Amino acid sequence: MAKPIIIDCDPGVDDAVALLFAFAAPDALDILGVTTVAGNVGAERTARNARVIREIAERENVPVFAGAEAPLFRLPIEADHFHGVSGLGDLKFTEPKAPLAPGRSAAFIVETLRGAAARSVTLVVTGPMTNVALAFLFEPAIKAGVAEIVLMGGARGEGGNITASAEYNIYADPHAAEIVFKCGLPIVALGLDVTHKVRTNPARMHALAKLGSKRAKAAVDLLRFGETVELKHAKRTGSPMHDQSTIAYVLQPELFQTRACTISVETNSPLTLGHTAVEFRLPPDDPGRVHWAVDADADGVFELMTRRLA
Repeated sequence: MAKPIIIDCDPGVDDAVALLFAFAAPDALDILGVTTVAGNVGAERTARNARVIREIAERENVPVFAGAEAPLFRLPIEADHFHGVSGLGDLKFTEPKAPLAPGRSAAFIVETLRGAAARSVTLVVTGPMTNVALAFLFEPAIKAGVAEIVLMGGARGEGGNITASAEYNIYADPHAAEIVFKCGLPIVALGLDVTHKVRTNPARMHALAKLGSKRAKAAVDLLRFGETVELKHAKRTGSPMHDQSTIAYVLQPELFQTRACTISVETNSPLTLGHTAVEFRLPPDDPGRVHWAVDADADGVFELMTRRLA
């Protein structure tokens, strides 16, 4: 039976590949909706980009909702130097034909979870957590409908990728991230510590390029752009599988190793804003609902994604 999920995202090159990956698994994932948020690029472009990817994947049956245009308390910060002006690197595309669904992202999350069976819907969050935080603040009771939250965000041993100590998704809305991490629900956080271990290489890209399908070609184009940007800005080879790792985890969690922890987010310091304090020494009364990914089977992740995109 397909797992009901909501994908909350800010496409973004890696979000776009994650969407292609998820759309290619209809037997395993029942995507109730895609909710977008301002992040890697502005809200209008992230909403447009999700619809572009939906069209490439030929999954226009999945509704896409536009969401928060700014973080809860700070000014927006975009990352178009990593994702290109459009947010989709140098991918060639036309304006999508299918429109946005009526309503806003946070409202859709509220309504969907309000009507869901207890612990039935998985939230997959690959951008700033503004929409999810707003939904939880508006109606806390909806948390009963959440099975778990699988998110991409944070850094511990790796340091940050937007500042010395902060990963972009958390830095973009640290107050929302703190609300989500403290919500009391089961959470699996895939931060830079693990996503930097899952990278493209020539053999993996060759396997994807051989597929030849429209969705596989789009994924290859996006990942090649990611490789170029990673080499230019981080001086590392291979494009890290940041947001794509969330989909791999939801489909095949045994590909990842996690440890129970607590996660607190710095929301005040101008120096370390958005830092994730990941603590493995749990207090006696902590049931260990939050887990931090520490390792991954990189070959397994790429094999899974290649098989799905085929």
